[in-house]
Amino acid sequence: MALLPALPADRRPRVLHFVTGGFSGATQVAVDLVRAHAASGRCDALLALRRKRHTPPERVQALRDEGLAVELVPGWAHAATVWQLAALCRRWRPDVLVAHGFSEHLWGRYAGLIAGVPRLVHVEHNSRERYSAWRLRQALWLAERTEAIVGVSEGVRQSLLARGFPPEKTIAIPNGIHLAPYERADAMAWADRVPGIVMAARFARQKDHATLLRAVALLRDRGLAPPVKLAGGGKASAQRAARKLCAELGLDGQVEFLGHCGDVPGLLMRHRICVLATHFEGMPLSLIEGMAAGCAVAGSRVVGVQEVIADGRNGLLADHADPVALADALQRLLTQHEDAERMARAARADALRLYGMATMTARYEDLLLRGLEAPQ
Repeated sequence: MALLPALPADRRPRVLHFVTGGFSGATQVAVDLVRAHAASGRCDALLALRRKRHTPPERVQALRDEGLAVELVPGWAHAATVWQLAALCRRWRPDVLVAHGFSEHLWGRYAGLIAGVPRLVHVEHNSRERYSAWRLRQALWLAERTEAIVGVSEGVRQSLLARGFPPEKTIAIPNGIHLAPYERADAMAWADRVPGIVMAARFARQKDHATLLRAVALLRDRGLAPPVKLAGGGKASAQRAARKLCAELGLDGQVEFLGHCGDVPGLLMRHRICVLATHFEGMPLSLIEGMAAGCAVAGSRVVGVQEVIADGRNGLLADHADPVALADALQRLLTQHEDAERMARAARADALRLYGMATMTARYEDLLLRGLEAPQ
């Protein structure tokens, strides 16, 4: 990364994080980084959200109420997004613009170039994005004008390199979570936990609620009927499809759709099993949260999840989109109690050692602020 002249002592660097307003995992990472900037005092930070039809105004207001600077830019057309974000950059004059996720990283960097932002950073949050040939050409053109390209896991970094992104600029910074909400996990004895299953994930095409529901139906046919909690908002169409399948499978009395859950740590720590059925991931925050909560975890055998779960040591992997394989994994966790508890302990130890928020945010700040901070 090119070094810029240090700023005057009375001027802190300004970092603008631009991300979807859909409150996905990418949004969560961007929000966590803005919070971290405020806590560290190393820079001033602004969060810019691209408005979506389902952007919940109450969640935006909650971020503002906690003292974060948050702006919304239009999302109804890409040109409108670029135009308004460029105008915001001209007003606020960030030293660094961090564009998170596909396709926001395209529109964010175009706006940064138009507004003359000195340093652009691209953060890729998934291993399998829907790059058309035209959008990939745009991304590679922007990469030449970008200081750094961050994959949220080594698997994501490898997927970027396979697409032709410059290796000298492309690095991995694994996602992290706040560990404090899970401090009580060790006090939640395995025997006292509900022998049930939690999947905390938004409803979207990326997530594979259908395979989980079909696996639960297979478990019922094997004589196992654990309670299942599905926590998360997301697209109404995806929720309707999951509810329809649930009814068709005869699981309405067993599966509960919780919607947005305000206390995911508490929910996880009360249960034994956390599952993430998914089609693709970058670094699965919901699975890491389950590990930190002391749950036995199971996930789809896809990039991102495979980096977190060492099959048989700290959790179980099931072949992608395979209800039988997922049912087998869940049956093992539900019936082999000592084995499940052993993997849960290993998963929690890994979460505490590898995936803390402090580690992630320190690496981002060192990257973003290199050469920008005033001399002490």
